[in-house]
Amino acid sequence: MDTLKINPVTRAGVVTALLHKLSGDNHCFPWQVLRIDPPGRIRTSFTVSIDDPARTWEQIKLSPCPLIKLKMGSEHDDDIIAVLKKITGKVFRIDANGGWEPAKAEKMIFELGRLNVEIIEQPTGVEYINEWPHLKGRAKTCLMVDEGLFTVDDYERFCDCVDGVNIKMAKSGGVIEAARIARRARKNKKKVMFGCMVESSVAIAQSVYMAALGDYFDLDGPLLLKNDTAEGLLYNNTEIIVDENIIGGPKLKKEFMPEHEVDE
Repeated sequence: MDTLKINPVTRAGVVTALLHKLSGDNHCFPWQVLRIDPPGRIRTSFTVSIDDPARTWEQIKLSPCPLIKLKMGSEHDDDIIAVLKKITGKVFRIDANGGWEPAKAEKMIFELGRLNVEIIEQPTGVEYINEWPHLKGRAKTCLMVDEGLFTVDDYERFCDCVDGVNIKMAKSGGVIEAARIARRARKNKKKVMFGCMVESSVAIAQSVYMAALGDYFDLDGPLLLKNDTAEGLLYNNTEIIVDENIIGGPKLKKEFMPEHEVDE
């Protein structure tokens, strides 16, 4: 697979199809094919997008999810912090998407650390990643690299400056490279989070199979779709439950299967 000259998204799809084929043919769970321990309890965060503070407050207040991921890196950042100060009973994770310059990142990390924010993803662009240990100061918040992390070689460049990694299958090219990154990070005592794009259960399943290698999960992609296309993963609020029929991978829902007319 390493020699396939295709983009990571396509590679992830090919690797997943092969994994599901091996799982079905051998009547075993996909994580057994990968020689990874079975998934334990998986609790995902739920993403609240960048919006005006009043709308953000409303989304958080109405959400039943205890784990909230907020997008920051806009002109509303100070207002969002003011909103967070008013909310109790939620665990917050922040994704700045590299939207802060170092000076602002230092200020934001300090303020968010005081609010016990659990994770801050990509506080600056990768060009400033060597400054992250300084920007973090004494904050306990976990700083995770996301943008710029595609391969285990990328991890090796960043590992000394970060607390953890956010691994996305669509960026790493699927479970093979993702497992390499996760295992290397765990060996180095770094935190591992499995993240996603806006994806169906078919794509999310790859990360679920690898859950035993993860510490945190941001796998709310199917929750952001009007209709998920497949069955095999059950979302109970923020908990992901794996169906016992997952052998061979998630199954396409009947309403999404192509209809074939039969001549009589």
